[in-house]
Amino acid sequence: MRDILEKTHELWLVTLMASFMSKKCDNKRVLNDFSDLMFRHFTWIERLLIKKNIEYDYDREQIPIKVDNSKIIFNNIIARINTLELILASLDDEDLKFRILKDYDYIKYVVSNLEPEEVTAFNANRKYKDLKLSKEATDALTLFLFEESYKEYELIMIYNYLKAHCSEDYLNKIFQILVDESFFHLKSFGEMMAQMGILGVPRVIHKSLYQIDDVVQFLKDGIDEELAAKEQCLELANAVGKDSEELSRFFDFINYQENYHISLMKDALKFYEQKEKS
Repeated sequence: MRDILEKTHELWLVTLMASFMSKKCDNKRVLNDFSDLMFRHFTWIERLLIKKNIEYDYDREQIPIKVDNSKIIFNNIIARINTLELILASLDDEDLKFRILKDYDYIKYVVSNLEPEEVTAFNANRKYKDLKLSKEATDALTLFLFEESYKEYELIMIYNYLKAHCSEDYLNKIFQILVDESFFHLKSFGEMMAQMGILGVPRVIHKSLYQIDDVVQFLKDGIDEELAAKEQCLELANAVGKDSEELSRFFDFINYQENYHISLMKDALKFYEQKEKS
């Protein structure tokens, strides 16, 4: 079953990356929806592993996605689904197996009929829309997107793991909000990276980052990291401000969202600290 989780993880990421590299609105919408569905598959399989007391992690293979035509990535998605259909035979939850296999039937049908398009998400032109950014602003934006896209992927996996192993309803609500927020940021940054021709798959996360022994310390460190992220957003907003009001406003927008993330983490921290005292 661990191989099912790993292959589902990879399929989700490939499909998410395919949605970023697509410029046709219909393709982008469909692939984004399917990637969301595949992540739900991932969490359902994870739940079954936990239920059966099977140890697992979020390790996966490196995922090559650099293509010049979307037909290649569409075929890759279908091939990955074909592989998963074979190994799903070992899944003993018949209802879950039936659900996923039926989802795959439809996904393969739809993906095989998507209209192929040229992919420019890897051409490294480092231009965003028709904005004329200075080299300084372009460099700052490039560095930020690489660092923060990985960070948001990391946070999705961390908070998902914490949620999967937590029985406290109050905390689970907080962790789910933080997962959803990190998804929004990852998708926003991924879209920008694709438009700038610098799209890349986030690197594999070491298990020590999400298999957390001291959640209280993790939350304290996380609050500090969110405060640092706010500073990065402010610096970037200032760096691009003289060249683009749109980008300046966008990074202010992201900066202000961090305030609520910090508030949620403080709530979770208070809950854990009170639990330790009782």
